[in-house]
Amino acid sequence: MIEFESGNGGRYSGYLAPSKTGSGPGIIVIQEWWGLVGHITSVADRFAEVGFTALAPDFYHGKKTAEPDEAGSMMMALNIGDAEQVIHGAVGALLAQAETSGAKIGVVGFCMGGQLSMFAACLDNRIGACVNFYGIHPNVHPDFEKLEAPMLGFFAEHDDYASPATVADLSSKLKAHGKQHDFTTYPGRQHAFFNDDRPEVYDRDAAEDAWAKMISFFRTELA
Repeated sequence: MIEFESGNGGRYSGYLAPSKTGSGPGIIVIQEWWGLVGHITSVADRFAEVGFTALAPDFYHGKKTAEPDEAGSMMMALNIGDAEQVIHGAVGALLAQAETSGAKIGVVGFCMGGQLSMFAACLDNRIGACVNFYGIHPNVHPDFEKLEAPMLGFFAEHDDYASPATVADLSSKLKAHGKQHDFTTYPGRQHAFFNDDRPEVYDRDAAEDAWAKMISFFRTELA
């Protein structure tokens, strides 16, 4: 865990996974509604293993849960202004790491974090590539007019949160703004299919396919 500051003078924290190959492009990894739990830190470690430097900022400031009702309450209580500061501070902290190469970084998020990943890419032009895994948050509204980064999106056919209709609407909005994006919806899969800590929804084939596409995307866009 490291601490970092943002423009408002506040201090924040996050889990840093430096590149195992010496240096590589930076990736911000944004949590699901559970908080900064082991699954998210393991994703950061996976990025480090393949040559990226990853930082997973803590948007809940130490709080985490395994209970869905509590997670939903924590997500809805998220202070959007504070989240903006976490994003700006995390981007600056990641770019300042000796193991981070390049002037632009990528961002990926899951569930709540998927929506925040789009929000972040619209908020900070130091983000050069964005990946959204089944993003949802009713109070987080990305300003797509300001989006400069290309976007990948990964979704599930059977998802009560990011439904196929919701995904189609998101794609239409991005098209209307002339924004580059490429969405994949996996047939028969459920929300959170990437989370291997949740065997009731995890799908290895979809998760591995999405991981490979994401790594290729980040390597191309952040080269």
